[in-house]
Amino acid sequence: MSDFFAKHQTLLADAVAATDSRGYWSPYPEAPSGRIYGETARDDGAAAFEALKNALFDMGQPTNGDVVGGEHSPFGPELNISYPAEDAKVLIDTVKDAMISWGQASPEVRAGICCEILERLNRRSFEIANAVMHTTGQAFMMAFQAGGPHAQDRALEAVAYAYKEMTRIPDAVRWEKPQGKYDPIRIDKSWRIIPRGVALVVGCATFPTWNAYPGLFASLVTGNGVLVKPHPNARLPLAITVEIGREVLAEAGFDPNLLLLAVDTVEEPVTKLLACEECVKIIDFTGSSAFGQWLREHVEGSVYTEESGLNTIVISGTDNFKAMCQNIAFSLSLYSGQMCTTPQNIFIPDQGIETDLGHKSFDDVASGIGEAIDWLLGNPDRAMGVLGAIHNPDILDRIDEARALGDIIRDSGPVEGAGEARMATPILVAVDAVDEEAYMEERFGPIAFVIRAASIEDAIARSAESVELGGAITAGLYATDEAVIDQAIDAFAPTGVNLSVNLLGSYLVNQSAAFSDFHVSGANPAGNASLTDSAYVANRFRVAAVRRMIA
Repeated sequence: MSDFFAKHQTLLADAVAATDSRGYWSPYPEAPSGRIYGETARDDGAAAFEALKNALFDMGQPTNGDVVGGEHSPFGPELNISYPAEDAKVLIDTVKDAMISWGQASPEVRAGICCEILERLNRRSFEIANAVMHTTGQAFMMAFQAGGPHAQDRALEAVAYAYKEMTRIPDAVRWEKPQGKYDPIRIDKSWRIIPRGVALVVGCATFPTWNAYPGLFASLVTGNGVLVKPHPNARLPLAITVEIGREVLAEAGFDPNLLLLAVDTVEEPVTKLLACEECVKIIDFTGSSAFGQWLREHVEGSVYTEESGLNTIVISGTDNFKAMCQNIAFSLSLYSGQMCTTPQNIFIPDQGIETDLGHKSFDDVASGIGEAIDWLLGNPDRAMGVLGAIHNPDILDRIDEARALGDIIRDSGPVEGAGEARMATPILVAVDAVDEEAYMEERFGPIAFVIRAASIEDAIARSAESVELGGAITAGLYATDEAVIDQAIDAFAPTGVNLSVNLLGSYLVNQSAAFSDFHVSGANPAGNASLTDSAYVANRFRVAAVRRMIA
């Protein structure tokens, strides 16, 4: 049996240290470079992905003989991959039975195995990138980074936090209580980490690995068996993940059925059946607020969610108008607005703003953002690389509906040379702040509102209120007045949203860095948990003691 803890002990120590320092740190290079991953890595990854198409993806799981398929690339081609299926109850019981020896293993053993799984995932980052690209519609660069190294970073962060929490507790101590003139009471005490039960990870369609990995690895390293239920349109990235995890578990001498893939279809979903099984004690979910609410109402175990929200930007002023417009344009366009961190609502005072180019009216600012989008997407190759493809055809209907909600500053349209790819550029709609029916619900996709507020104070107040009521993961502010910045910080902090001030250049409000940024705060309706902090991992295990009296 390999000693994976010894192999990865330095990595784990560095990861734990990074959670404390909160500076930049990553062991998994984000550049898809042949000098880093091997000169043939890109071609090898593409070939591995192609070999998975038109075939059965069989990883040795229990199966009732049925298969499911139907994944279709937003860029056009049918993947024609099928997956073995099994009854929900059988999958749950299989994971539960496999947990016994895993729960008895030490935190060091489990952490070492999780680090080995991540190392092997990293080696296959190009294959996973192709799988992410052709199930979600992400362009290749984003699919590689977010689907590979950045997801692996978040997973390792979860492992580090969990390992730190588990090892706070000593293995054993001798407890002595003085008794005055009598001999002290002496008791030997030892503690064992006890897993909660079966963990269910419910994957999403847009970021299947990035959103699933933290919960998957947090539950696995704390001793729980994990059932991964991918979105029906994005099974492949998580199937590859489960396959690698099962391979490492088996090599380490554990039952690979600790980690299973549960596949279903849009027509016959199984998530509710799985979630309501008595031995399912942990659920990680990314998706709509409606289903998140259903889980909280019907499940007795711990539920960790990331849900819909109203990400926002307030513009008070800027000393670089052109760069501000370009930064916002990129944030609105990246992956066609299909990110949980993409801004939707941009609040601007009715009287306009002061800039390095002089006073800009409300209409000037709105037009400036629209023109920046036009420039960014004016080159078809660049547009393809920024936008990717639309993962869900319903988003096109949503764009249609947005056209009737206000004055169109910039309309959505096709992309030259898109071929079979399902693509659409962002639509920018101007509305008054009182038109809350337009902007006070999430309209997922490349849809943004430029909102006319009575004043900068009104813009900040309405923006913060939208976060409090509708939830948000990100908020942005552009201001040159320190008093306005302080006012915004004070207004947004109680809502639990992460505020970014005066971002320019290539750093976007959309971005969230592992080991530094807490993704979601759990303090507003956009989610009830944070990726990742101590609270995210500590409730995934319990502690049992043994006490022995010493004569």
